[in-house]
Amino acid sequence: MPIQYYLFLSLALFSIGIMGTLMRRNAIIIFMCIELMLNAVNLLLVAFSKMYNDPSAQIFVFFSMVVAAAEVAVGLAIIVMMYRKVHSVDINILNRLKH
Repeated sequence: MPIQYYLFLSLALFSIGIMGTLMRRNAIIIFMCIELMLNAVNLLLVAFSKMYNDPSAQIFVFFSMVVAAAEVAVGLAIIVMMYRKVHSVDINILNRLKH
C-alpha cells in the first residue's frame, strides 16, 4: 500500500482527536481523543519505518505505547477521583476543586 493512505488515515485520526479535545467537556471523551492523537502519531511512525525498512521507529512506537498505557492508568485514576469528589466528569466543574 502506498504511504499516502497511511498519511491520510493518520491525518484524519489526528484531526478527529483535536476536534474532540477542543469541543467536548466530558473528561473521559477528552482523554480518549488525546489517546487517539497518540495512536495517529504511532501509526505515522510505523508507516515511515516500513517505508524506509528501519525497525528503530517501531521500537520507539512500542515504548510509546507502554508509556501511553501507564498514562491511561494514571489518567483514569484522576478521573475516578474527580468523579468521587464532585460527582461529575465535566471539566467546567473543576474550578470547585481549588477550594
